Amino acid sequence: MSDLLRLSYDTDDGFGVRARIGLVVLENDQTVEAELAALWPAGVTAFVTRIPMEDQVTAETLLAMEGRIPVAAGMLPTAFGFDVVGYGCTSASTLIGEDRVDAAIRVAHPDVPNTNPMTAAVAAFTALGATRIGVVTPYSAEVTAGIVGHLNGRGLDVVAAGSFLEESDSVVARITQESVANGVRKVVESAEAALPPGAGLDGVFVSCTSLRAFGIVEDLEDHLGIPVVSSNLAFGWHMLRLAGVGDAIAGLGRLFTLGLDCSPA
Repeated sequence: MSDLLRLSYDTDDGFGVRARIGLVVLENDQTVEAELAALWPAGVTAFVTRIPMEDQVTAETLLAMEGRIPVAAGMLPTAFGFDVVGYGCTSASTLIGEDRVDAAIRVAHPDVPNTNPMTAAVAAFTALGATRIGVVTPYSAEVTAGIVGHLNGRGLDVVAAGSFLEESDSVVARITQESVANGVRKVVESAEAALPPGAGLDGVFVSCTSLRAFGIVEDLEDHLGIPVVSSNLAFGWHMLRLAGVGDAIAGLGRLFTLGLDCSPA
């Protein structure tokens, strides 16, 4: 071989020229990365790390993640210059507490805005002007009760809730979108039966980042006449808006026509 040639090169800003998102997902997640990858506008890139978590979703396994969050978030290099960091678990954010999750992320990224699916869902329903909602979950009765109680405590009125009562996260990731759509319809029907005539829901929350919903939201909204927001839709929307990306995105429901301040995107 002849002498090694020294080659010249140029550099640019690399991936994420509009926004860089740091994302912490559960060890066995199969849905968050896949759904959100289809969401990011051009120039927005997510860099992902994983946090240890058992497959069985119980109050105990969820609470155990609190001490692991700073370590997992620390695997996202600060040198990347993140615009926002997200922790992708709705139920853990609820049971640990939104403020404690925020504090755990800030151990690694003290100066970067952060969010989680529960914080994002509350922000989403605020932007939508929705207060009376239905909730669909895959969780146990205990974890679902925690979700409902938390939402009520954050100023939302949960009129009806339904669950698939499945604790295995790997099974939840394979629940079909049609099953989720049917669950949404049944919860709406239950709410309508419970409410006075003429008083309907303002929206439905599909809680859990493992449940797939991107492919059904627009049709459900057209049929039901109210917003339908999944954990991943709220989470992705909130991360984009916190990162300063205000694009309206077609096909994902009313939420993606709005900014954080309720103004049109």
